[in-house]
Amino acid sequence: MTMRMRQLVLLSTALTGLAGTAQAQQTPPSTTPPSEAAPPVDTSGDATGEDVVVTGYARSLRQAIEVKRSANAVVDAISAEDIGKFPDRNVAESLAHIPGVSIDRRFGEGEKVAILGTDPALNRMLLDGHALASADWGGNDNDPSSRTFNYSLLAPELVDRLEVYKSPEARLEDGSLGGTVIVRTRRPLELEANSLFGSGGYTYNDRSDKGSVRGSGLYSWKNKDETFGFLVAATYDKQQLVRAGVEFFGYDNSAPNADGTYNSPFVNRDSATGALSLKNPNATISGGTISDLYKAASPFGINYAYFQQQRERTSVSGTVQYRPASNLTLTLNGLHINGNYNNYSQAMYTIPGAWSGADLQSATISNGLVTAASFGAATSQRNAQVDTLVRATKLKTDNLNFFADWEGDDGAKVTFLGGWSKATGGRNPEYLFNVQTKLPFSYAISPTTAEVNYTGDLTNPANYFTNPQNNPVTIEGVPYNVNGTQLNAAQIGGLDYSVTTDRDIFGDFDATVPLGDGFFKQVLIGARITDHVNKIDARGINTYLTTSKLGSELGVTTLTTPDGIFDGSGGSGSATQYLNLPRDAVIDILANSINTPLFTKVGGSTRVEERTAASYVQVNFDQGGLRGNLGGRLVYTRDVSYYALSLPTLDNPNPVPVPTSTSTDYLKFLPALNVAYEINPQVIVRGAVAKVISRPRYQDLAASITQNDVTFDAGGGNPNLKPYESTNYEVTAEFYPRAGALLSLELYRREIGNYILSTTLNNQSFYNSLEGRVINTYRLSSPINAGKAKVNGVLVNGQAEIWGGFGIQANYAYQDSSTSVIPGVDGELNLPYLSKHTVNVIPYFEKGPFQARVSYNYRSSYFRAIGRLNSFEMVAPYNQLDASASLALTPNISLTVNAQNLLDETYLQYSGTRDRPSAFYKNGRTFVGSVTFRM
Repeated sequence: MTMRMRQLVLLSTALTGLAGTAQAQQTPPSTTPPSEAAPPVDTSGDATGEDVVVTGYARSLRQAIEVKRSANAVVDAISAEDIGKFPDRNVAESLAHIPGVSIDRRFGEGEKVAILGTDPALNRMLLDGHALASADWGGNDNDPSSRTFNYSLLAPELVDRLEVYKSPEARLEDGSLGGTVIVRTRRPLELEANSLFGSGGYTYNDRSDKGSVRGSGLYSWKNKDETFGFLVAATYDKQQLVRAGVEFFGYDNSAPNADGTYNSPFVNRDSATGALSLKNPNATISGGTISDLYKAASPFGINYAYFQQQRERTSVSGTVQYRPASNLTLTLNGLHINGNYNNYSQAMYTIPGAWSGADLQSATISNGLVTAASFGAATSQRNAQVDTLVRATKLKTDNLNFFADWEGDDGAKVTFLGGWSKATGGRNPEYLFNVQTKLPFSYAISPTTAEVNYTGDLTNPANYFTNPQNNPVTIEGVPYNVNGTQLNAAQIGGLDYSVTTDRDIFGDFDATVPLGDGFFKQVLIGARITDHVNKIDARGINTYLTTSKLGSELGVTTLTTPDGIFDGSGGSGSATQYLNLPRDAVIDILANSINTPLFTKVGGSTRVEERTAASYVQVNFDQGGLRGNLGGRLVYTRDVSYYALSLPTLDNPNPVPVPTSTSTDYLKFLPALNVAYEINPQVIVRGAVAKVISRPRYQDLAASITQNDVTFDAGGGNPNLKPYESTNYEVTAEFYPRAGALLSLELYRREIGNYILSTTLNNQSFYNSLEGRVINTYRLSSPINAGKAKVNGVLVNGQAEIWGGFGIQANYAYQDSSTSVIPGVDGELNLPYLSKHTVNVIPYFEKGPFQARVSYNYRSSYFRAIGRLNSFEMVAPYNQLDASASLALTPNISLTVNAQNLLDETYLQYSGTRDRPSAFYKNGRTFVGSVTFRM
């Protein structure tokens, strides 16, 4: 039985059990009128008619069901069990339990969420209904300068409820293609006076073999008249992450040129006669002929990556509420998040074709791929290189908002709100140093393994040397002089200060006008203006030596990568243990070399200013079991992108970057219709259709170009990008047999226009600072509006309280997509982060003082990104098994244990087809124990 069949059998069994349980336990639930607030929850009653009080996790599931049931739109929700007790340690992990929502675990824990088959960058997170500025830590290639939010920064203890709007309403802020996540926090006038929560615990990761303490607390007070209250909360969390794995930098020679020729790194072709010859005439070929080798693809680079990160997060939040009159509430809240995401990484990599193609000794070909090869000692500059990066990253998010809510006796409502948020992140600084080696080596790869062996001791510093290639030094196109003479030296590294700042200011007005007891109940009107700035301030220091040094001559203590760190990852061979430079050693080496003054990287600095103005009208209707809303939102957007370009020519190979700017604007009307019909008190059917937009990533709007002078890659933005536009359709059928039980079927479709995808131009010319000359073989990637895309999905969801404290949640999602053919690419691609099959099964037990829960998640393979050399980066199927248990020692004190990634799953990425791997990672298991106090 295949893995997929096992997932489907497991799910079908769970859903069948749910249906049977629900049918056997039918009791008519109370009808609750639709409301934007959390509806009351029926916490009593079982199949026997006896009164049973439902608390804890089961009660939170009932709350989520009632939110879904009473909504006019297609909504799913997750509620906290109690103050400070959210179902998971990570908000993104909780969201992944919702059908149609998935997360990527490249770094072990969820950071961003994909909703209904759409990229995380195309879905908004709203904190209490408004956007929150966001910045990332500078090492995550997933989403630089995105519009989404890093959920790992948001402490779950601060959350009261999560709502995922899969179908929009005109009143909701625009900008989401798949869905909008609304995070609702607690308010002091809604809690009991003197509510107190405190928690302390310990986290351990078996990959890093390190542990850390964590803690959180909350206090809420209000006066007896319930006219004034305040709430303060604080959290602290620390994680030690270690990830070891193998990465591949795309594949050389993966497709023929337009004229049918190939660019083999191992074989020469005579342009006049077409005759083929090996670059090393003594090389041997297995599994094919020289013609097969000429046409065969091969790994462009093979990298043994060792990554360590300490994630230390502190958050402080506060809310003050004042009710000067019974119908007027003033609320001021603030949030400060401070995250230290300092990390250290080493990369031991070879680029077989570009660096060692002429030194090929043997090659094995299988199905058009060079699966094994050996190379002699380098006759060029190097065979391999070790890059060491020491990155200091502090993420900071500050948010301040004011709400004024007035409500009349007849149901009229007026709300004014305004707010400011600012986030900073990035590399501040990143220390980079590299050494090289000429040692002979060999490689062999399979779909799940890589073995790289070197002839010689990789742990011996004397086998490494710094860059020996001296060149005249220029900085941003200007010669760099020392004592009046242009420096002639080799760059060995440097310091990069690339700080991202994201700032958002908004003002909002909303009003509800009651229309009486007819079919149309209310008219909602409102307007919103925002002023947003996203910028990258790039500065740097370049480091040089005039004479190459051996690793043994650097004057620092050296180590080796830890024993067994690559075990289980798929990576093997002598490349698993290589020269390791401690953090302080890297800093000392750079400090004791030739360093330029700190300079501004004009070409790497960008600024995008975005101003939007929106207004809406929405009519709510409700009569005879039919309810819903109809409205439209008119949105104006103006973007101004500031960037600098430097295009080399033969006469001026390293020009000074020239600052420039581009402005665009557009006006969009976004209608939305949501209809819900109660066939009977137990069955609701829904339909929804809406026009939506999602704006491009900020960094995609900045046209500056960044380049990698080792791998000959370059990337830039496109300030003329248009927003994604989509027509969204939703149809659902929901069965509520009794309190705490739900069985639903959801069908959806997204018809997306202006679809943005990164495309690659080969053989572009850029100045290479390492070699001191223009190289004409760079690959330039840039985003374009490539055409149209469609995504369709079927979601089945069920949950029930079974018997004796046992219960279960289960859901299955089938999603598929297609895109218009991209120029230069054959076939169609899935939308990023869309898995065709996703399964969640969560059985739980809760009785008396004890609670336990197991969470299993499976997602099939999915397209992640266009990588180097136009590689279609895919992620292999992934299984995640988590567990948690808690014991209430007293009514106020409880013990909780959590375990994450119990299967110790390997994150496996491949390039288009499974026989071409592109990454294997191991992140390890995480265990947490905590003690909690509530009163």
